Amino acid sequence: MNLFAPFLRVLLPVAMVLVAGPPAPALAQSTAEASSAGPSVTVTHAKTTEIVQSVLVAGSIIAREEVLVSPQVDGLSIVAVLAEEGDKVAQDQVLIRLDRTTLDVQKTQNDAQIARSEAAIAQANAQIAEADANLVQANNAFDRTKALRDSGNASIETYDQRAAAARSAQARANSARQALAIASADLALAKAQGRDIEVRLARTEIKAPRAGTISRRTAKLGATASMLPTSEPLYRIIADGAVELEAQVAEVDIPALKLGQPVAVTPAGAREALRGTIRLIAPEVDKASRLGRVRVVLDDNPPVAIGSFARGAIETGRKQAVTLPLSAITYTRSGPTVQTVQNGKIATRKVTLGLSGGGRAEIASGLATGETVVARAGTFVRDGDHITPVATN
Repeated sequence: MNLFAPFLRVLLPVAMVLVAGPPAPALAQSTAEASSAGPSVTVTHAKTTEIVQSVLVAGSIIAREEVLVSPQVDGLSIVAVLAEEGDKVAQDQVLIRLDRTTLDVQKTQNDAQIARSEAAIAQANAQIAEADANLVQANNAFDRTKALRDSGNASIETYDQRAAAARSAQARANSARQALAIASADLALAKAQGRDIEVRLARTEIKAPRAGTISRRTAKLGATASMLPTSEPLYRIIADGAVELEAQVAEVDIPALKLGQPVAVTPAGAREALRGTIRLIAPEVDKASRLGRVRVVLDDNPPVAIGSFARGAIETGRKQAVTLPLSAITYTRSGPTVQTVQNGKIATRKVTLGLSGGGRAEIASGLATGETVVARAGTFVRDGDHITPVATN
């Protein structure tokens, strides 16, 4: 006798009910509803918002105008360094003093030369006066002898002596005048040399050509000042403390830039942006990188380190307009398109774009405020497909 027979008689009807499942009409209805609903697709709505279009640039902080301070007298050693990097200096403020011992000796020698030349001039003037007096006397004696010779009362020998004396007196007078000219020339030369020495003495105090902030100092105490073109400047000064951003910009963005446009400049490590304006747009684009250059002058001369990296955002447009996220736009050969959703059905529509910024783009035409579109373009849906819209936040 089979011990499991009673259990089989009880379990068999239950198993038959489970295998049979729900009735066929109910299963078909649920399958049709799932098919008609379509896949779930994230959608968004066109909104009227303020859109700001900006061009992003990056570069380094530089001095708007850098002043190089170099010695104007050669071969003198530095005996005093009076300014340091970071100091604010005024125009004509003394920065360095050079050793002036040699020039002081030359100045003393020149003063003596001037005094000597002046004495020589005085002596020459005295010689001229004496020579002129002797010349008058010799000429008078010659004239009397000539009259006596004509009357037969003077010999030819006496006449010749008086004529020679007159010519000699004239020569001495000419020589005295030439000595005066030489002495005057020596005095002029000595005075010119004196002025040169005075200029060199004045240049032993090296002064700031412009007011500003010292960005670099290479002057060292005891070093010899050199005027060679290869020599490093003793100081570099940021004229008036004015700094600016020299940035690179893509050539396609250059037409949107104009002089005077406001720029928000953020130096590396800064928490807040600095205000600036475009001062210069370079007329040349680098052939290799296809990048142009702009210079942005910073307002109020902020204390930003020269050479530091900075970014700039240049506002090129601002308006209230119908906008969509950039992810909702597809770019095709025929132009930009969006996938609209009406009654759960997909329809592709061409649109015209305007400004773009902040992750959104202006829809200039082709779409109205409030219309629903697929939030992420390029999904696996096509015109006529049915979907289940899922709105984004």
